Amino acid sequence: MRGRTTSVLGTVAVVVLTVFVWWLQAGDGEDSGDDAARPSTTVSSSSSVPPRTDEAGGLPYVDLADLPPEAADTLQLIDAGGPFPYAADGSTFHNYEGLLPGRYDGYYREYTVETPGSDDRGARRIIGGAEGELYWTEDHYESFEVIRR
Repeated sequence: MRGRTTSVLGTVAVVVLTVFVWWLQAGDGEDSGDDAARPSTTVSSSSSVPPRTDEAGGLPYVDLADLPPEAADTLQLIDAGGPFPYAADGSTFHNYEGLLPGRYDGYYREYTVETPGSDDRGARRIIGGAEGELYWTEDHYESFEVIRR
C-alpha cells in the first residue's frame, strides 16, 4: 500500500510541476519567442486615424467641433487671456479627484463654460494645463476628455 501511495504522489507532483512550468511559459502573456505563429498587431504610424485616448493620462479625446458652442467661446477667452465672466475663472484647479495626469499644485486652471438656462456657473468646465493641454468636463469633474483642436 505504501508503494502505491508514493507512486500516486509522485505522479501528482509531476503533473503539478508540468502545469506550473506551462503556466510560467505561456500563461503570463510574456513573449514566448514564437513570433512567426502570432499575427501582427502593430499599428502603422502613418495611419490617418487619430488616437482615441491620450497617452499621458489615458483619457479619451474629444474634438472641439463636437463640444457645445459655448466651449469654443470659452477657449477664445482663454486664448485672449480674458476677460472672464466669473471671478473663479482662471483659478487653480487642484485635481483632487486625481483624474488628470499628476502635476504640481497650481499646474491646472479652471474656466467656466456657460450652460444655457442655468442660473449659476453650471457643471461644465475647461481645465487648462501649464503646457497648453486642455480638458473638458461636463459633469463637474466626474470625468474628463482631452480637447483636440
